[in-house]
Amino acid sequence: MSRLTHLDQKGEAHMVDVGDKAETVRVAVAEGHVVMQAETLAIVRDGEAKKGDVLGTARLAGIMAAKRAHELIPLCHPLLLSKIAVDLTIDETLPGVRVRAEVKLTGKTGVEMEALTAVSVACLTVYDMVKAVDRAMHIEGVRLVHKSGGKSGTYELAGPA
Repeated sequence: MSRLTHLDQKGEAHMVDVGDKAETVRVAVAEGHVVMQAETLAIVRDGEAKKGDVLGTARLAGIMAAKRAHELIPLCHPLLLSKIAVDLTIDETLPGVRVRAEVKLTGKTGVEMEALTAVSVACLTVYDMVKAVDRAMHIEGVRLVHKSGGKSGTYELAGPA
């Protein structure tokens, strides 16, 4: 396992200097899901939530969150992202909503945290919008499923995503 890059020689946290790194196309994909009662999912699917369009609002929240990851996570660099796609899918078998985010840029540092932040905030938004009818909802499986670009190359989640 490699050394943690956010720790200096004294073991203190610091922001990594990416100034000498090569610019490459970097992509990260993350996923997660919100599990809820079937009745709650019907409210989401049928557009009957009192707060409005659950999936559309969560999609926008995820996009906004990816752009602001550096404001939430102390050692993240502010990035000029070229693509943020957040997809939400109704899954009757959970029952719940699956969330997937893809973030891309050409730059000197990766976008894993931005993709994970997008998924997390989109899931939290789904929860917020229907919590009045289902407080037992829970968020599961937030994880990185793909990363490419940079010196460390490509990562793919092993097994079914």
